Amino acid sequence: MQGSNLDRLLQIMAKLRDPKDGCPWDRAQDFKSIVPFTLEEAYEVADAIERSAWDELPDELGDLLFQVVFYCQLGQEQGRFNFEEVTGRICDKLTHRHPHVFGELKGISSEQIKANWEQLKADERADKDLHSVLDNIPKSLPALSRAVKIQKRAARVGFDWNNTADVVAKIHEEVNEVLAEVDNVANPEQARVQDEMGDLLFAVVNLARHLGVEPEQALRQGNDKFERRFRQVEHLAENSGRAMTDHSLDELEAYWQQAKSQETK
Repeated sequence: MQGSNLDRLLQIMAKLRDPKDGCPWDRAQDFKSIVPFTLEEAYEVADAIERSAWDELPDELGDLLFQVVFYCQLGQEQGRFNFEEVTGRICDKLTHRHPHVFGELKGISSEQIKANWEQLKADERADKDLHSVLDNIPKSLPALSRAVKIQKRAARVGFDWNNTADVVAKIHEEVNEVLAEVDNVANPEQARVQDEMGDLLFAVVNLARHLGVEPEQALRQGNDKFERRFRQVEHLAENSGRAMTDHSLDELEAYWQQAKSQETK
């Protein structure tokens, strides 16, 4: 049944792209035009998982799988690759990178598995003639996720702080540099402020990495928490009979603390 459904999906995709009888919108797409939809579908998968919306997850995963099938159809039409090649490559990669499962390294420790994984990836990079450990990190990644990848790559070759205290000290240093740009100049140059803010955010991502926290997910949770509490502040303000704009900041802060305390009960 699973195989027949996959075949059916590939046939549907081919029909959608049929030059004569296909869908005009699907026929008009190319590799670049569907990238935004791919990113959107990936985030919808992540959102369903974070909300534990298990009934929705199969639909969201199907939407994401359709994106892969779409790229494969485009590749086949252009004589570049097809679905069979894509699935073959990931099968080869997975078996190659897991010799402790599919090869002769069974029974090795977790530390040995990690070391072997890194060596295999380094060998693959050498085969691709990539010269820097930072080569091949997609620039289209969300900035927080790309920062983590950059830092992990640098850490592999020993360019990393030894302890969390050093990371925190770096954050304080970057905060001071931001404030120096803002406070010590009559008319702060926005480009320099933005540059220093970038350094600060990069340092905060580094702290998250050292603490084993995924910064993209942490920020999404932070966004959700703020939204949830702010909506409660709006509700409390409305119940007071006065518009939010008629409240002082101290009054709104009191509502915020009330909303916060209600979450912990």
